[in-house]
Amino acid sequence: MSGTIFFNAIHAPVGAHSSLTLGCKGRLGGLGRELGNPARKNLFIGLENPKGYFEALPFWEGGTDESLRFDHMKEKTEEIQLPLRPFADSAISREFSVGRDIWTAGDFRMEILSPVLPAPDPAKAGYEAQKFAYCPAVLVEITVDNTKCDHARRAFFGYETDGLDGVFQSQYPIGVVNGRATALFTDDPNAIAGCGFSGQDILLQKCIPNLRFGLGTCGMLMFTAKPGEKAVFHMVAAFFREGLVTTGLECSYWYARFFKGLNDVGAYALANFELYRNAILDNAAKFDSPNLNDAQRFQIAHSIASYYNSTQLLDLAGKPLWIVHEGEYRMMNTFDLVVDQLFFEMKMNPWTVRSELELFVDRYSYVDQVHAPGDANTLYPGGLSFNHDVGCRNAFAAPGRSAYECDDKPGCFSHMTHEQLVNWILSAATYTHQTGDNPWGDVPERCFDSMLNRDAADPADRNGVMDLDSSRTVSSSEITTYDSLDASLGQARANAYLVLKSFASYLALVDLIPANRRAEAMKQAHLAADSLVAAFKKNGFIPAILDGSCDSHIIPAIEGLIFPWILGKWDLMKEFLGLLDALKGHFTSIMESGECLYADGGWKLSSSADNSWLSKIYLNQFIARKLLGVNAAYTGVSADEAHRAWLLKKENLEYAWSDQMTSGVAKGSKYYPRGVTSILWTLE
Repeated sequence: MSGTIFFNAIHAPVGAHSSLTLGCKGRLGGLGRELGNPARKNLFIGLENPKGYFEALPFWEGGTDESLRFDHMKEKTEEIQLPLRPFADSAISREFSVGRDIWTAGDFRMEILSPVLPAPDPAKAGYEAQKFAYCPAVLVEITVDNTKCDHARRAFFGYETDGLDGVFQSQYPIGVVNGRATALFTDDPNAIAGCGFSGQDILLQKCIPNLRFGLGTCGMLMFTAKPGEKAVFHMVAAFFREGLVTTGLECSYWYARFFKGLNDVGAYALANFELYRNAILDNAAKFDSPNLNDAQRFQIAHSIASYYNSTQLLDLAGKPLWIVHEGEYRMMNTFDLVVDQLFFEMKMNPWTVRSELELFVDRYSYVDQVHAPGDANTLYPGGLSFNHDVGCRNAFAAPGRSAYECDDKPGCFSHMTHEQLVNWILSAATYTHQTGDNPWGDVPERCFDSMLNRDAADPADRNGVMDLDSSRTVSSSEITTYDSLDASLGQARANAYLVLKSFASYLALVDLIPANRRAEAMKQAHLAADSLVAAFKKNGFIPAILDGSCDSHIIPAIEGLIFPWILGKWDLMKEFLGLLDALKGHFTSIMESGECLYADGGWKLSSSADNSWLSKIYLNQFIARKLLGVNAAYTGVSADEAHRAWLLKKENLEYAWSDQMTSGVAKGSKYYPRGVTSILWTLE
């Protein structure tokens, strides 16, 4: 592996919004439930050295002696015996891939197996299939090679809790349990579970009954490898939250249908350990290809792990709701993430896409009016569109509103009305094309009318470009998903990025609207294509904003091209050869000039903004290489290696996979799910 091995990676069950995160040095990992960041707690994982002290992976650091809160007579300067030492960096190796994270140090080996599994459709899958997939646990296998030692040695895995609930021992399965929230369990009958103020306290404890100590905030499992044997121990990290867990809509976790609590989760996961291993490895193979380079494999594994951490399958009065939280922000089903995570979800579990889209139609849609820029008082018919998200941090927003969008708010936090309209169309069309299921009724035709109305109030003035803003913006204007960028990608009106997505939406609608309107949709597609081609012919590139207000160069001008391909309409692009030539000419121009490249070979989405998003880079890399046929130094392995190097910068290591990068440093969108656009690479 190129770069440091000490980066945090997330290991998460399907739909439980929980994780075991580890990899960074120090107190920066742990077991977390419903967090937008690592738990930032100590993990004590290692093996007794033949010389009698204990060596651990460096996922811990010293701190305040917790016992001082209780023992006020104890000297604060008293030297505390520390039996725990970190393994030398040179002794540690790591193998990180989809579904697996393997750490080796001397005679110690730990393999973490993350449930990279499809989410079965509750309407079709049986009880056992759902129970297996939605079990909220992560599996860990510890191997101790004690074949060259003539005495027994202890391996251990302990974690510091958040201190909100007590830590106690479980008798069956053997384990340590933090309230009703998290736990470690094993099926090794000889294992010892211990509780204490710290991992050091537990390892030093000679009096076994005292391992039931209930005041500390640390729990640990300890395993004994006999002299001369190679011992293998299985354990699981379990998560649970019972009862209602959301507001706005009252939902519980779907997994609560199958499990009564932590002990039930632990016993089931341990009993099915080998079945999980086989299923995880089988599914991991779906994300490999002989054409991938090592930097791509790393980013695919990292991004998939981060995606699962944000997933949440909820039970709304017997109806399953698929929710993906937005990383550190924890906004729910953010629509501009839904449309990018679409490719991964359609590969793994298409029903989740339908769940997301139906929730937007049923509760998070609205009908507005539109106005021209600078004239908020003159309103024209608008139409149907959709909110930016459905809520935040387990709180569902009110119907027709989002957690993010504000009326009459310039810049960030304005509405993304047109963007979310095309996102719904493209997502629904992809779902229907790949499944044959068309549950949308008249919604696509209503979306088409809404698209037309946002182009121009007078049909004679239409050019395939969004020129009118939602009445919800009042005196301001709409923005795009690239909300934190400058006008090159922030402004929605006449934005080249949205024009191509609009073009793709008109093509997509041809299969969704009544036959008597399909020619009208094709006409709009041609108008949008002509607008982009005209801009290219005039400038030699496609300006970010077609009305001339911003001449920045943007890579995402090509982004919408993914949908004619994913929808099986690539042959139809023979009608738009001029558009393909313009997009290829635009892309090669801005890349060969270096305006959209960093010095390290990484991609810069906009020539005028130092804020580049890895998920969008992955998507546009695929489009450039696969669809536009641009195979140059700047589209090759050097770019992939630069982007991997960003993730492995010191400043970024704690947050696992992150999206928004300023000169390669994560400034936002940390601990993020959208990087699964990387799975498109497997199709090249």
